[in-house]
Amino acid sequence: MGRRALPPSSSSSSTTTTTSPELRRKRTAAPPPPPSPRRYRSISDVMRRSLPVDAAPPVARAYESTRCDVCGSGERDEELLLCDGCDRGRHTFCLRPIAARVPTGPWFCPPCAPRSKPVKRFPMTQTKIVDFFRIQKGAEDAEAEKCGLFQDVKKRRKRSLVMHKKRRRILPYVPTEDKVQRLKQMASLATAMTSSKMKFSNELTYMPGMAGRSCNQATLEEGGMQILPKEDKETIELCRTMQKRGECPPLLVVFDSREGFTVQADADIKDMTFIAEYTGDVDFLENRANDDGDSIMTLLLTEDPSKRLVICPDKRGNISRFINGINNHTLDGKKKKNIKCVRYDIDGESHVLLVACRDIACGEKLYYDYNGYEHEYPTHHFV
Repeated sequence: MGRRALPPSSSSSSTTTTTSPELRRKRTAAPPPPPSPRRYRSISDVMRRSLPVDAAPPVARAYESTRCDVCGSGERDEELLLCDGCDRGRHTFCLRPIAARVPTGPWFCPPCAPRSKPVKRFPMTQTKIVDFFRIQKGAEDAEAEKCGLFQDVKKRRKRSLVMHKKRRRILPYVPTEDKVQRLKQMASLATAMTSSKMKFSNELTYMPGMAGRSCNQATLEEGGMQILPKEDKETIELCRTMQKRGECPPLLVVFDSREGFTVQADADIKDMTFIAEYTGDVDFLENRANDDGDSIMTLLLTEDPSKRLVICPDKRGNISRFINGINNHTLDGKKKKNIKCVRYDIDGESHVLLVACRDIACGEKLYYDYNGYEHEYPTHHFV
């Protein structure tokens, strides 16, 4: 049988064959590497390597269905506060004490709010009372001049009894005779002020960065301001002198679960009796546009809004800070009003005086109209 011929590619090395350059390159060139598979990171690895952000992404919340935890109503949503901790709601008038207005900053409901410290009573010792209220004279000097003062008061009352009824003159208050009871009255005020982180000041204070004293010009009042008569001015000076010596009005500051700190009469008080001057830091109204304070008092209403002044007793003040407002939207609320708030021109400056507008019985709480002249302060839910 004939031998089968081998193909050229299978010949031995001794056999000479002729090939083209293209074929030779195909035989000697290395094949290209296969493409590497694409790797994917796990979501946990991505989250672990990602940088933290400043704020969490917004979360949709169903505020439309929020109801008050106290009354169960979802109405009056403009007065419904949402807790920044649990998102539960409470009406301003369902809180205890009642909130006068919706706060501009963060708000926490009672369960979420930090536990408040119990009210610490101010020690009823004469030395601490003297230091806190900066009483100027000792007890002996005060008692020595006290008789003369009361004799002057009695003479003035007898001399102008008819004049008081016709011209409605301001009467000086009558301090409590009992020294122990008087200490109790001052200690109750000191307790309220220290709990509110306030310092005692029986005068208007002008602090750096706020309105200066030169801004308080009664002549700038739009429509004019009534000038305090000379006889009434003497009465106010008499009361200021008594207060400097520790002879305070017969008033007690007590804590009410609904109203917070409030003031009640510790003796019978006659109509037109001077109670106190409204004191605190004087500032421009435009600086307090977003202030959450519930005791800001109008001092000067000028035609130029940038020059209007208010009294802010959040850091400094006296007992007037704790006299509450009345609900002047109801007949029963109006009946509670026993104090009137009047602004007077005293030596060219505006001052706010609180005066009894009817006889006040011992134990009765003091109320006045918060709306003042603008009739804008919300008193609908006051008791």
